[in-house]
Amino acid sequence: MPHPPALVQRFFRWFCHPELLKYIEGDLMELYRERLAERGKRYADLKFIADVMLLFRPGIIRPNEYRQNENYYGMYKSYFKIGWRNLLKNKGYSIINIGGLAAGMAVAMLIGLWIYDELSYNRFHENYDTIAKVYRKENWGKETDVNYIHVTGLGTLLRSEYPSHFKRVVMVRANMEERVVSLGDKKLTQNGYFMQPEGGEMFSLKMRYGVRDGLKEMKSILLSESLSKRLFGDTDPVNQVVSMDARWDLKVTGVYEDLPDNSEFNGAAYFAPLDLYLEGASLTAWDNYHMYIYVQVQDAERMDNISSMIRYVTLPHLDEETARIKPETFLLPMSKWHLFSEYKNGVPVTSARLMSVWYYGTIGVFVLLLACINFMNLSTARSERRAKEVGIRKSIGSQRGQLIQQFYGESMLVSILAFLISILVVQVSLPWFNEVSDKAIQLPWQNPVFWLTCLGFTFFTGLLAGSYPALYLSSFKPVKVLKGTFRAGSLAALPRKVLVVTQFTVSIVLIIGTVTIYRQVQFAKNRPVGYSPEGLISLRTASPEYRGKYQLLRDELKATGAVEEIAESNYSVISTKGWNGGFSWKGEKIDPSFNTIFVTHEYGKTVGWEFTDGRDFSREISSDISGIVINESALEMLNLENPVGEELRWAPGGSERGTYKILGVVKDMIKGSPYEKTFPSIIFLSENDMQWLYIRIRPDVSTHAAISKIQQVFSRLVPSAAFDVSFADDAYRAKFREEERIGKLGTLFSVLAILISCLGLFGLSSFVAEQRTKEIGIRKILGASVVSVWRMLSKDFVLLVVLACFLAIPLSFYVMNGWLLNYEYHTSIPWYLYGLSGLGALSLTLLTISYQAIKAATQNPAESLRSE
Repeated sequence: MPHPPALVQRFFRWFCHPELLKYIEGDLMELYRERLAERGKRYADLKFIADVMLLFRPGIIRPNEYRQNENYYGMYKSYFKIGWRNLLKNKGYSIINIGGLAAGMAVAMLIGLWIYDELSYNRFHENYDTIAKVYRKENWGKETDVNYIHVTGLGTLLRSEYPSHFKRVVMVRANMEERVVSLGDKKLTQNGYFMQPEGGEMFSLKMRYGVRDGLKEMKSILLSESLSKRLFGDTDPVNQVVSMDARWDLKVTGVYEDLPDNSEFNGAAYFAPLDLYLEGASLTAWDNYHMYIYVQVQDAERMDNISSMIRYVTLPHLDEETARIKPETFLLPMSKWHLFSEYKNGVPVTSARLMSVWYYGTIGVFVLLLACINFMNLSTARSERRAKEVGIRKSIGSQRGQLIQQFYGESMLVSILAFLISILVVQVSLPWFNEVSDKAIQLPWQNPVFWLTCLGFTFFTGLLAGSYPALYLSSFKPVKVLKGTFRAGSLAALPRKVLVVTQFTVSIVLIIGTVTIYRQVQFAKNRPVGYSPEGLISLRTASPEYRGKYQLLRDELKATGAVEEIAESNYSVISTKGWNGGFSWKGEKIDPSFNTIFVTHEYGKTVGWEFTDGRDFSREISSDISGIVINESALEMLNLENPVGEELRWAPGGSERGTYKILGVVKDMIKGSPYEKTFPSIIFLSENDMQWLYIRIRPDVSTHAAISKIQQVFSRLVPSAAFDVSFADDAYRAKFREEERIGKLGTLFSVLAILISCLGLFGLSSFVAEQRTKEIGIRKILGASVVSVWRMLSKDFVLLVVLACFLAIPLSFYVMNGWLLNYEYHTSIPWYLYGLSGLGALSLTLLTISYQAIKAATQNPAESLRSE
């Protein structure tokens, strides 16, 4: 006859009380046989295991024969009372301990919330584990380029030929599209994406109204909840019609909840059909770039295998010239998009965002460590005061383990109080922190995981802070303590000195790091921009109402007296779009691509080009339509000694565009990152309507007055188009936000680290002064001056900080020099920065300890010796 699992049955017999064993086991076996007959052995075994686990509880577990049943409540209550009394008795030290620990915990919690937000990027999407983005790798000889912008033909190919591997394939127009969405008199310039209908399902949009697959109709649109409210209020807008760019009337087929900030598509106010954007262009074309391709695999476990399978899928569809670079296609899972999607020469490298995670995480750990060091130092420094207590407890039978529990209990009490203060500080500072870090973080009060994490964090902090004091204080010998022969000795102070050196080493490294980040930002800001962003405004002219009105707008705007010049271009002045190859010179092919821009005649005057050779486009010279202007980076790439007058042939993708004469060379314009090399650019003249309008305001006219006059002209000539201008200097300043953000948060955390270190130093110096009160009194009676007493009390601390400087300087150089090398355009770390940082730390040290030292030195010796 079948039996229950033998191992589980033996376990039950081992733990069950002998007096209950035969009764309970009989019932268990009876139940087992019934279940065996009804549902089979597997079901009976599982239920038997569950019953045994449920019986493993007090009252059934056999008592320990070698241990009496003890009630620990009174002991722990005593520990709590002693800890609380010690806190109240030593209010100064308690404030320093709790305040420093609260500051450290608050910093650690803020950074923890920030890191969690970074690590949870895109987890909002239900299909997170199965979504990937299609990337490509191209070999250009010496360099390997990794990109994720593709042709429409690849997306169609993956969908049609690999249906067993891909559940969905969705193409999305690369980059957000800024469009004017209007309803009646409401005209709103919004950012969004043009994507294929299955995108809503793939990215699991949470719908408020309508359906996810609402983009099946060509003239349809999905609106975000915030945009829907601005247009329709709180009503259901499904089947209502909105206008886009005064060009398309689109039916609203759904409203989705605003996507969170840590989503790939955050800020998308709408999703519109890709077919609408392509206006009937073929989805099988292999020359139509500017598409993101997203795939949802059938099996996440096979992501790497599928990636290998499609490695050379594009080769049969490319012309001979493109196939020569052997483009490789691969999948990058959604989990890697945010932090692990940066490549250099075809090899994955540490991204700037991942560096920020490591940077902030390291700061959080060290700031919390500094606060814990304060607790350790002050607890062990007061060891002689607790020595008699330990001696008496041991002499009446306390074991070392019980004393360790007591001291851990005191550190836990401090940790709990510090946590309560820190969570209040975090709640109050979150709005400011979100503004600086460009986040929307909230404390998840109702999330049980958050509270479990906080509990574990508080427990860990209490253990970390109380570990050394508990082990050190509990080790005292009761005989020496009670005979009065116990002295902490010089070796007892050695760990405290090591901890103080550690504190100030970390603080000095943070100071040098913060100043280096500030210098790097300023260095890039002082870099020549190549144009004049001040007084330059831009406007996207996507509405068809602008067509054919460029010259009329130019004349009317200049007639206001507020506008100096006006011009058009196909891309924004800071845009990195528009890369093309196919250039040749004197029959010799030029392999690399160039950033190509199309502009009107007055573009150079409007944006403020700076010519190094040649001239600008001219309306008086009709042949300039076949002329080009190049920048210094393009000149360097072309390696031309006398570029003006030279001719370049352009045949992109084998399609002949013509031969162009170089008219002039301008200084490099910073379009991408100000920390990287500038792009080699070729600027073409165009007489067609384009999408970006640039207006140069006269310097003698106020911006407010100029904008008012400009808006009147637009209201008269293009009344249905949205007037939504942006300032070029604001757009350029936005390029520095990430580094400025790192610098601001780094400054805050550095200041807190120094403050925590100084708090600990203040506590130690006050204790040392109190401990040596009688010695100071005797020295003063024997003629010691205030200066000599101050020097005696300050010397040891100053030496520790000097040692910290010597350790911090090479460490900070190694860390920050490595950080700077991540930027092609970077500053250096001057030698005097190390000296100033060390001098600053030394000055703060002297200021911190001088108060206690001078106070002790000026005290009347009669008062300090009175007890004798």
